[in-house]
Amino acid sequence: MGKNTPHAIRGTQDMLGDEAERFQLVVDTFDRVRRLYGFGRVEVPVFEATAVFARSLGETTDVVSKEMYSFEDRGGDSLTLRPEFTAGIARAYLTNGWQQHAPLKVATHGPLFRYERPQKGRFRQFHQLDAEIIGAAEPAADVELLVMADQLLNTLGIADGVTLQLNTLGDAATRDAWRTALVTHFETHRGDLSEDSQDRLSRNPLRILDSKDRRDRPIADAAPSIDDFMSDEASAFFAQVTAGLDAAGVAWERNASLVRGLDYYRHTAFEFVTDRLGAQGTVLGGGRYDGLIETLDGPETPAVGWAAGIERLAMLIEEPVKSAPFLAVVPLGEDAEKAALAIVSDIRKQGIAVTMDFKGNMKKRLARANVAGVHYTLILGSEELANGMAKLKSMRTGDQRAVPIDRIGDRIEAQRAADFYDYRKSTRKDANGNPIAAVFDE
Repeated sequence: MGKNTPHAIRGTQDMLGDEAERFQLVVDTFDRVRRLYGFGRVEVPVFEATAVFARSLGETTDVVSKEMYSFEDRGGDSLTLRPEFTAGIARAYLTNGWQQHAPLKVATHGPLFRYERPQKGRFRQFHQLDAEIIGAAEPAADVELLVMADQLLNTLGIADGVTLQLNTLGDAATRDAWRTALVTHFETHRGDLSEDSQDRLSRNPLRILDSKDRRDRPIADAAPSIDDFMSDEASAFFAQVTAGLDAAGVAWERNASLVRGLDYYRHTAFEFVTDRLGAQGTVLGGGRYDGLIETLDGPETPAVGWAAGIERLAMLIEEPVKSAPFLAVVPLGEDAEKAALAIVSDIRKQGIAVTMDFKGNMKKRLARANVAGVHYTLILGSEELANGMAKLKSMRTGDQRAVPIDRIGDRIEAQRAADFYDYRKSTRKDANGNPIAAVFDE
């Protein structure tokens, strides 16, 4: 790299190999799981009018006041790179007349942008999964989203050590009464609060409850509980959510300090947390935001959703993720190269992953195929062309067999099917007694 070569912008990242494969595994798994739950794909712009985020997130929040990438375009309009998905989806729901589809179940994923201090698993350009149900006031919608999130983590194999923490913020009456009691409590102890919490007391007092500052914890821990102000309706809503999770077999624990500071949040708030990334951190979180769409001048619209950082989920995947082609074709000589092009094209049309190097002798090509983790190699030289029979070699056992060149596609498909059958019936275990993840028998 030359001394004048540009560097990546701080807080961004380049990915290759296993890191990129882990990232893609998270995305692919999310797409499979959201289809199981009937969530349609939605796309929204990477940038919006700044007002979309300022009004929905709140002018006084750190995201709006400190972290947004906002700029004036050539037309003089203030635009912002999206710092989260929900506000843009809510805007799209209103401007496109999607109310006709309510309750609307949508999901998306992509890059987001926040100007904050980069740290482990957190970037200035980061990526999230997002799932929303708009237009459903029933607690069953909250349950479905939580069960879907739990299934995503289990399907990825990262659920161990991840805990679902759950709280209720009550309905509007409950929240208002609780907020008044909190302000009274914190005002009594204002002088003992951290500077950040003193500032939050006038802007966003609920956020003091989840402060990590040691000066705040005794005061926050002694604060009035929302349960003391819970209306019968709010209690019944939370009871239905927890009963639904119990019925679905999703473990959860109550965290009374888990809050959402903005007034449009109602009822369910939740986070899936882990300490496997160092200090305890959230890998997926969300809640019910029944008042959000009203901040964008829309009608009263119930909604609930969650988001999860793709990078942080990918970091929890312990095993390397490989996407090795099933077959590598090794042609030897000019005539074999031409014949191999047709063979590779035909096999790929059957939906089988095939690779073929652009140069090198047989030894080098076989070595590269082995490093790539392919299951079989197909060797094709002048002798094989003359005989009409190529050599199919198992990279696991080293065994070779001759296959007719004019029936290679059928033979490869049959071999793949046989390997899959042997993998399914295999009872081999690793040292810990777990099934071996990839067994291919001849």
